[in-house]
Amino acid sequence: MNPDQPPGQTPVQPGDDTGLQQWVESVSLRWFKKPFRHQARFNSRLRTTGGRYRLADHGIEISPKHLDQLGPEVVEGIIRHELCHYHLHLQGKGYRHRDADFKRLLKEVDGLRYTPPLPGASHRRPYRYALHCLHCGRTAYRKKRMNPDRYRCGACKGPLELRTL
Repeated sequence: MNPDQPPGQTPVQPGDDTGLQQWVESVSLRWFKKPFRHQARFNSRLRTTGGRYRLADHGIEISPKHLDQLGPEVVEGIIRHELCHYHLHLQGKGYRHRDADFKRLLKEVDGLRYTPPLPGASHRRPYRYALHCLHCGRTAYRKKRMNPDRYRCGACKGPLELRTL
């Protein structure tokens, strides 16, 4: 961690876009020695990730849930991660997760490689539907909804019933 500022000392509250903008600008100057000249904002719709770098307009979005539940230390790591994408993309270097430039810079600035899961967050089941055979009782799992009247059981040719999990 950088000794210039103790981790976690930020007055930013979830939803305070102005405070987040100043925070991202200060992290950029402190860790990358380069200014952040675009928009940073909170996006409450982010569910599976702590942050996002938008290629189209060079903006950064941060999940307010992560700040609220995991604290400013974790969010600063997320900000550094997104700033790696930002600065490398503007320099024309490899900004994707798989690129060596990205991995090297992320290690230099001590950014988070992966966002920790939110406490109490349940992972969505991979399957939402089950096709149950009314004759033999076999069950086949599906991610997408389908019309069971158009199909038969592969084992016994019996009728199928669609169930929601």
